[in-house]
Amino acid sequence: MITDVHGHVTPPELLKRFPMPPSLGDIDGMVERKAALGITTTVVGSPVGAGTMLPIPGIDNYAQSADSLASFHDWVGETVRDKAGRLAGYVYLNPLDGTAAVDRAAKLLAEPEFVGLIVNSSVRGEFLDDARSDEFFAMAAETGAPVLLHPPAVPVGAGAMKAVGAIEHVVRPCDITMGVAAILLAGRLQAFPGLKLIAPNAGGALALLAEKLDMAQRRDNVDGPPISQQLRQIYVDTGTPSVTALRAALAVFGPDRMLFGTDSPPLATPLDTALDAIDQLGLSEVDKEKVLGGNAAELFGLRRVV
Repeated sequence: MITDVHGHVTPPELLKRFPMPPSLGDIDGMVERKAALGITTTVVGSPVGAGTMLPIPGIDNYAQSADSLASFHDWVGETVRDKAGRLAGYVYLNPLDGTAAVDRAAKLLAEPEFVGLIVNSSVRGEFLDDARSDEFFAMAAETGAPVLLHPPAVPVGAGAMKAVGAIEHVVRPCDITMGVAAILLAGRLQAFPGLKLIAPNAGGALALLAEKLDMAQRRDNVDGPPISQQLRQIYVDTGTPSVTALRAALAVFGPDRMLFGTDSPPLATPLDTALDAIDQLGLSEVDKEKVLGGNAAELFGLRRVV
């Protein structure tokens, strides 16, 4: 069983409204392509809810109504049910949005179709070290739901970079890096024991910054275990084309914290290339099975699909 913990889907009406890749609506095609390669299950959701990952003037992804988000999650739940174990769902919310949003997300997590949470690593230029995230982290810790910290449509630094390709492939991994670092330096893992955080894209550049994060921790007199040790509590997915980055992630996070992920849809990297990258890591058969599906099955409570 191979489980992909990082896929995205979008309802037909949003594809008509916003300029997004058509692959986000090709649910049947996604399931068939992955099944042909032995990828039996994909955990899917949207990092923008009923919004769009392509920045559009006048569209604020964080101004979605409760009704629009409810409709979106109804569609995700129906899509997951329709695929009989081939899909599982993420609940989307703005983690800085307060009690009502957190309560709605917690109720959705009680539904069997939803197995985790997907939130942005930054919100309107702010990271999740802000105290307004406390209610969200408390709920995530209490429910035990894994949290995919996905970069937003407009990551920190996007205005300075401007080019769409650079924002997508350079700035967003940087947002992951800074967002997770901010969470760790704010002591969130100590304040909310049991948090299960997933950093996509092999954790951005976190694997290269362990010692620098320790230096930042000492410089700012931040209590708690060294950040380099806390990194071993973070999960990362393998959604990067760089085998070098995967090897660094393996060394820093360890095989028990790596999850197979493709960011597909919409990412167009061939799925067989993503699987081949795992083969190039030189893992034992036991560790390879963990990365490809065992870790995800345990983390998300997924049943085996054949």
